[in-house]
Amino acid sequence: MRLSELLAYDSIVVQCHDNPDADALASGYGVYTYLKEQGKNVRFVYGGRYQIQKSNLVLMVSELRIPVEYVNTLEAPELLITVDCQYGEGNVTRFEAGTVAVIDHHQVSGTLPPLNEVRSNLGACATLVRELLKLEGVDINDNKGLATALYYGLLTDTNNFTEIFHPLDKDLRDDAAFDRSLIVHFRNANLSLRELEIAGAALMNYRYHEEYRYAVAMAEPCDPNILGMISDLMLEVDTVDTCLVYSVLPFGIKISVRSCVKEVKASELAEFITDGIGSGGGHLEKAGGFIQMELLKKVGEPLGKKVSEDSEGIEEFLLGRMNSYFDNSQIIYAGDYQIDISGMVAYKKKKVPLGYVEADQVFPTGAKICIRTLEGDLDVQINEDLYIMIGIQGEVYPNDRAKFERSYSRLDIPYEFSGEYAPVVKDVLEGKNVSLISYAKSCVSSGEVHIYAKKLEHRVKVFTAWDEEKYMLGKEGDYLAVRMDDLHDIYIIEGSIFHKTYEKM
Repeated sequence: MRLSELLAYDSIVVQCHDNPDADALASGYGVYTYLKEQGKNVRFVYGGRYQIQKSNLVLMVSELRIPVEYVNTLEAPELLITVDCQYGEGNVTRFEAGTVAVIDHHQVSGTLPPLNEVRSNLGACATLVRELLKLEGVDINDNKGLATALYYGLLTDTNNFTEIFHPLDKDLRDDAAFDRSLIVHFRNANLSLRELEIAGAALMNYRYHEEYRYAVAMAEPCDPNILGMISDLMLEVDTVDTCLVYSVLPFGIKISVRSCVKEVKASELAEFITDGIGSGGGHLEKAGGFIQMELLKKVGEPLGKKVSEDSEGIEEFLLGRMNSYFDNSQIIYAGDYQIDISGMVAYKKKKVPLGYVEADQVFPTGAKICIRTLEGDLDVQINEDLYIMIGIQGEVYPNDRAKFERSYSRLDIPYEFSGEYAPVVKDVLEGKNVSLISYAKSCVSSGEVHIYAKKLEHRVKVFTAWDEEKYMLGKEGDYLAVRMDDLHDIYIIEGSIFHKTYEKM
């Protein structure tokens, strides 16, 4: 769905969820602003039992002049757009309307109307609204108040950017021309004495797993930033390597995850905990997510019938997921690992056109760059032998000149990218964005890329020979692969692309 499709209606109401947070206010404000500037008769509202009271949100609404209204009743408009929520959910007051549209970033929990744009892989609805505005030719930086609102919405919904995982979220974070003084003002009005008490109580009541060195604690309902503060403090304990702090809300569970060991990416652990029942992600050390209560009740795990009322059942569920994560994860350090190829099958790479970039043709030797992709950020230092490969779905991985010359043939045809997110290179020193695609050339396997591979039945983390600090994650259905000419060149190939790129020998 595009925002321009909504212009067919004249009487429009933009509604965010009850007890709105900064992301809901920012997202709704962005949609409202677009419609208002297109000459539409539009209102921005929220319902529920309580009006906005949190000091940082009161400041946000006042300083940015967000025209949001608190309403108990609403005359049915031609079009009602729910933003940062889905029509019919328990945290959204139900108002009648001729037509309903949905703009959201949470997991789908019910039936969506035909007019919808839901991207559950984004960290904030503010990011989605920014992308929808871009499609209509609107630059948020032309409106500093809007840019500030969307930036703050993303900041708060991703726990001070610690839960960012999608490149579009990172682009909003890096590109928004926001009012820094206002952001500082909002952030310093975020903690109350009551929230300080909540943090203290959570730290006094925790569960600890000695073998896996993790801790779990429950906090009373509070702002996500408070959960992050509690988990930061918990991770400072000398015997705690990872931790999970959670808060049970009326319609779901907010979680904050931390890790201080390279064998556990906080982002991956958060994704595992919320798999199938919500969404999670973030950084290597800091992450978080949200579990939707309705989806939690449907997973069929032994939680009891009254999940929303049974805090003990919820804690046992979270502990169970934590234990499952550690119980079923294998770690491989490729540089030292003696791989057993007896149970693996020989494959060769298909002659599928790929992209490649000679890194030193774009950046000077020695420069440090960050390659932003769907799989995450890849930090690389440029050398004269570095080649950056771009796979059939936009996956990016490093190669060296000798292996490239031995394994690939250059093509004279232009390179065409067909993935979801075109990888971007960020010059760490200068902070500039450079599209990797504009420098990419085409190549094809020469038929000399031979590997052994096997399909995974459990999670495997591979610290590759080219990166000993960050692991490649293989899930059930992915493939563990090793080059025949180098049995320490071990890596993961995603299951969805394996058979598109490799064939049995």
